[in-house]
Amino acid sequence: MTGARTALIVDDEQHIRDVVQYALEREGFVVTLAEDGNAALARHAQGGIDVVVLDVSMPGLDGLETCRRLRARGRTPVLFLSARGDELDRVLGLELGGDDYLVKPFSPRELVARVRAVLRRAEPESLAAEVAAATPNRSLRHGIIHVDVERHEVRAGGSDVALTATELGVLTALLERPGVVLSRAQLMQRAYAWDNHVTERTIDTHIKRIRAKFREAAGIDPIATVHGVGYKAC
Repeated sequence: MTGARTALIVDDEQHIRDVVQYALEREGFVVTLAEDGNAALARHAQGGIDVVVLDVSMPGLDGLETCRRLRARGRTPVLFLSARGDELDRVLGLELGGDDYLVKPFSPRELVARVRAVLRRAEPESLAAEVAAATPNRSLRHGIIHVDVERHEVRAGGSDVALTATELGVLTALLERPGVVLSRAQLMQRAYAWDNHVTERTIDTHIKRIRAKFREAAGIDPIATVHGVGYKAC
């Protein structure tokens, strides 16, 4: 990443906003603040936001609904903050479009590391570098699916498929080796090469979202489940 990045911190607790703001500004981020979901959406609409740090439990418009509305606008990375650490809550947050999920109380150092990680996942150049050896032209074709990694564009049968950076990483790992079964651990290594804060359940969630998007856009399922082993492109 180059240049200062702008982070939007959304939390109804001033103490949390202060902690996150201090941690990110110390690392060179430009920080803007919002106390609730509606204020966050209004500020995001003005543009110039590179990453959103979003509390889940807020009065009025909560973080999950705020994330859903942000996703309807585009791909700005979202890192959830929540006092609830249950796996179901984490999965729900990811299914609604979140890129990562950090449980309160948290280490400011870990917060910064995770923010940087979701930003790297959102960089098409970084993803292209990850697969450059296997795809020198940075383009993959598999049946009716065409992936331009450098431009972060995915098409299936003439229809655009809007994937997040992490979803693109998972799909690319599978399409690089069509028909070869990759375990969840292998997919984690490929799609999260620089981030160890993931679980196998996270991979399942991203696979589910990829499938849903392809079904909606083109009526196909590009991924086959090999029970007890992992996934493959089909």
